[in-house]
Amino acid sequence: MIKITLKDGSVREVQKGSSVLDVAKSISEGLARSIVAAQVNEEVVDLSYVLNEDVNLNLLKFEDEAGKETFRHTSAHILAQAIKRLYKDAKLAIGPAIDNGFYYDIDLDYKITAQDLEKIEAEMKKIVKEDLQIERFDLPRDEAIKLMSEQNEDYKVELISELPEGEIISFYKQGEFVDLCRGPHLPSTKKVKAIKLLSVAGAYWRGSEKNKMLQRIYGTSFEKAKELEEYLNMLEEAKKRDHRKLGKELGLFTIIDEGPGFPFFLPKGMELKNELLRFWRDIHRKANYVEVETPMILSRHLWETSGHWHHYRENMYALKIDEEDFAIKPMNCPGGMLVYKTDMHSYRDFPMRVAELGRVHRHELSGALHGLMRVRAFTQDDAHIFMLPEQIKDEIKGVAKLIDEVYKTFGFKYHVELSTRPENSMGSDEEWEVAENGLKEALEELNLPYKLNEGDGAFYGPKIDFHLQDCIGRTWQCGTIQLDMQLPQKFDLTYIGKDGEKHRPVMIHRVAFGSIERFIGILTEHFAGKFPLWLSPVQVKILPISDKYMDYANKVKDIMFEKGIRVEIDDRAEKIGYKIREAQLEKVPYMLIVGEKEVENSEVSVRSRDKGELGSIAVDKFIETVLEEIKNKTMH
Repeated sequence: MIKITLKDGSVREVQKGSSVLDVAKSISEGLARSIVAAQVNEEVVDLSYVLNEDVNLNLLKFEDEAGKETFRHTSAHILAQAIKRLYKDAKLAIGPAIDNGFYYDIDLDYKITAQDLEKIEAEMKKIVKEDLQIERFDLPRDEAIKLMSEQNEDYKVELISELPEGEIISFYKQGEFVDLCRGPHLPSTKKVKAIKLLSVAGAYWRGSEKNKMLQRIYGTSFEKAKELEEYLNMLEEAKKRDHRKLGKELGLFTIIDEGPGFPFFLPKGMELKNELLRFWRDIHRKANYVEVETPMILSRHLWETSGHWHHYRENMYALKIDEEDFAIKPMNCPGGMLVYKTDMHSYRDFPMRVAELGRVHRHELSGALHGLMRVRAFTQDDAHIFMLPEQIKDEIKGVAKLIDEVYKTFGFKYHVELSTRPENSMGSDEEWEVAENGLKEALEELNLPYKLNEGDGAFYGPKIDFHLQDCIGRTWQCGTIQLDMQLPQKFDLTYIGKDGEKHRPVMIHRVAFGSIERFIGILTEHFAGKFPLWLSPVQVKILPISDKYMDYANKVKDIMFEKGIRVEIDDRAEKIGYKIREAQLEKVPYMLIVGEKEVENSEVSVRSRDKGELGSIAVDKFIETVLEEIKNKTMH
């Protein structure tokens, strides 16, 4: 007999050689039917996995992250099998599970269309109904190459050939279909009942422009049809909110052929961006940050010291100046290190909170570019905080409170994840213990629940990530707090301690928005372009009924402009109904209609984007209401 410790801490004794599924059945048949995979001592395995020693066992359902991944990995195999049935000449590349779905890359001369996706999906549903058992088998490297060569799967042969000799290679078989795969998988195809193919796109083999362009078929799958329907409804809603479409309609930004991945912000987009930056500066001034600006281009020597030249070179834009190598900065941190070194520091200077709205450039593949969400140039709202080891906890709490205030201002909910020491880390056990404990204690003292990602930290230190949730349920990783034990060492940062000796400071990197541009994209989709008053590029639009009332309209505009309200007049010779409709399409928060009655009474007739007709109000009273709403950053 062997001992199985379950997630709730209970221990069961089972016969040595029992499978994971046997253990589940011994608990309950219902449980056995509902699980999709399991974790044995943290490793995700098939339900057929045989237990031969005492282990920790976590039975995974679809709602578990690793359960979803297994479910969708099997869905990708069903997709590949359907493709091979319908297109015999197709060569398979890779087919992983991804967030919210899966994809498979294929090499096929025939171009897959939207109509073809329906045909492939129908074949997938047939495979599901066939209830094909999914079985794993292993082969030595040479035999694995032979098997894939016989099937003309050139991409699989390439992948296997790169593995060391003597390696045992795993495959999964379902019916006539065999695929190279690490697994794990569902026991059979029958569970994948709710399935939908979404789109087809181009993707370079192994992500390199030097390689062949393949066709990537995207899909998603769920346990229940209702969950799939909800997800597809969310996608439809997301299409309506697409920031690229709204950005064009609202005149916020554009991407031009002469600058792929380099957004052009238009006047209204700059109003929005500048309002965000004003908010950012105000909140940081109150939290006792100083602001710096570091150069956009710095010498190769700096990037060699930081390690970017060797580890990040393919993402950097380099150039020569006076026969010397330079690079446009992809990150602000190395410049921040040089700012620290411009002066001598003592323990009395800490904590030093140094913020920078730094413009960074990173080379992204053209296929990965996506509006403001994935660009080649963006503004990072960075800060580097230098401190003593005993200040870690309080500084982390301060940053977490600041990020909380930022997200709550926009009405975002969020969750927090803490990532700890990875295998390839640098620094001593003592340093990591101090760092990780500082982060954990800070989160616990703030009563911030967090998900623990063991071993998922950066090699230079543990980190806290903030994942915000928008109004249609999507999550975006924006804020992050990273403790760094590497850069202070690489740049030989020191301070004079109480003992008169030199010591190395502790440093954290942190962002709240992350990328200002990406955050604008997220806000645009979250609000569907209906920005709250304080953020709106145009806050008030004055609509004169005819030219007779233009002088009064201009007088009202001037008064509001002087008060700092972003105001425009629609002075076109159009009917008032048309002007109202146009202002509504522009999603302006307030429309002021002015005609004879308004002129006589020094009033404006107010129409709210969100509340409809509000009636006639004295100009001064309206301005007072608007200024109060802007000051309070009201979110409706």
